Amino acid sequence: MAQSTLKSPIWTKSFNINFLTNFLVYLCMYLLIVIIASYTKSTYNVSDSVAGLVSGLFIIGSLIGRFATGKYVNKIGPKRILLIGLILLIITQLFYFIEGSITILMITRILNGIATGVTTTATGTIAAYVTPAERKSEGISLFSLSLVIGAAIGPFFGLLLIGAFPISFLFTICLLCGIVSLLISFFINIQFDITQPAKTPSTTPKKAFDINNYIAKEAIPVAIIMMIAGLSYSSILTFLQFFAEEINLVTLSSYFFIFYAIASLITRPVAGRLMDDKNENVVVYPAFIFLILTYFVLSITDTGWMLIVAGLLLGAGYGNISSSMQAIAIKVSPPAKYGIATSTYFIGLDLGLGFGPYVLGFITSTLSYGQLYGIMAIMIIFTTFLYFFVHGRKVKRSQL
Repeated sequence: MAQSTLKSPIWTKSFNINFLTNFLVYLCMYLLIVIIASYTKSTYNVSDSVAGLVSGLFIIGSLIGRFATGKYVNKIGPKRILLIGLILLIITQLFYFIEGSITILMITRILNGIATGVTTTATGTIAAYVTPAERKSEGISLFSLSLVIGAAIGPFFGLLLIGAFPISFLFTICLLCGIVSLLISFFINIQFDITQPAKTPSTTPKKAFDINNYIAKEAIPVAIIMMIAGLSYSSILTFLQFFAEEINLVTLSSYFFIFYAIASLITRPVAGRLMDDKNENVVVYPAFIFLILTYFVLSITDTGWMLIVAGLLLGAGYGNISSSMQAIAIKVSPPAKYGIATSTYFIGLDLGLGFGPYVLGFITSTLSYGQLYGIMAIMIIFTTFLYFFVHGRKVKRSQL
């Protein structure tokens, strides 16, 4: 009887390797994304909007990679997709060492983003398959910590090292991370049956394009939520360094993401268990409140302790919203569509992160960064109500 109550383990060898691979990929992504705008602005003497565009082009590339990958995950298999993505990632990391015009940098950002999109769609799909079915939300929440830690350590080292080393040193770190990720990913074991395309009579005309091969309609509502949340988060990723200069807190700004990671590490495991034992609303609504408070505190920040508090609130807020939405996207989709559902979730996130820096760059030309964060707080209040209408109220009826 005691044995029957034992839960299947989450931290298996394949889960651990997939976790580490995802962490290294996101570490590189966020290491560069927080410094590339300021590097572009200082090197090419461009506006905030153009610098934001260079930063956001990576995410646009990632969006393209995810959109193209979702269709083929079930046909090729997520592990093969992962290995292909990592090879492309290493190749495109080498492009950063090519010195030239801002146009070359833009092309590099797009291509590197495509490779990252392919890779992280594969790791997200693998996570869904190597996690026990009865602990799906908890497993996805724990796996998404790899993104959180990478998104914290990456910016921390990026902002810390860019002042002491040339940017080529940061490019080298990312290249080495890609090589290590490729080598360890060969040891992932996943039980996955490749889907063979159904045979149809020759008289039946083939559809030239079917959106269902790229988008899981069940995951669209949460993808929209993540698009808006991602747009708000891009205001921190892209403009926090400029904001820190504006309020004379440059040194402390690199630690902002460390406190973000600390709060995420503390709250996410609990949030994942709550989603499995209760329902997603128990986690999502408090997370939205924390995110609203994040932007409110940032809008009035003028001391170091307030910046630290904002980082902690961001971890409890955005950190849990992102993992919850990914878990919901998978939860509402059938197992055969886990790959496409994961891709759909990230498409929404990438749209927000990608276009956010460019769009918000126009706002910063007329408003202070503090005022920008005040606007973000209002936008997340609206997003909370949107979540209620597209998903939250359905959970309340069926599960509470």
